[in-house]
Amino acid sequence: QVQFVESGGGLVQPGESMILSCAASGFTWDLYTIAWFRQAPGKEREAVSCITNDDSSPLYSDSVKDRFTISRAAAGNTVFLQMRSLKPSDTATYYCATGLGVGCTEYDMDYWGEGTLVTVSS
Repeated sequence: QVQFVESGGGLVQPGESMILSCAASGFTWDLYTIAWFRQAPGKEREAVSCITNDDSSPLYSDSVKDRFTISRAAAGNTVFLQMRSLKPSDTATYYCATGLGVGCTEYDMDYWGEGTLVTVSS
């Protein structure tokens, strides 16, 4: 059974950093594309970052490029999203997701975490 445990969300001030983690069980990350999505209140879910299963360079949305970094743990089934220079506009529930293909849209994902709330506010 595929399961995700997301952690690392909470309240931070603008300009600060935060790391989200997503620990998975029930499958092997290496075979899957991994992505982070977010959904702000009243808005549609958007893709934030993605690592495809063909080992190509990570992808980032324009809104987080140069501030966020997606990575896999060297060992074990954990994926991280390092977020720097956080802005109030980054406030959202963040979800990790995975799919067997190389696509990075929400329609390409087969499994989803339950989400972790990130609030950026002074």
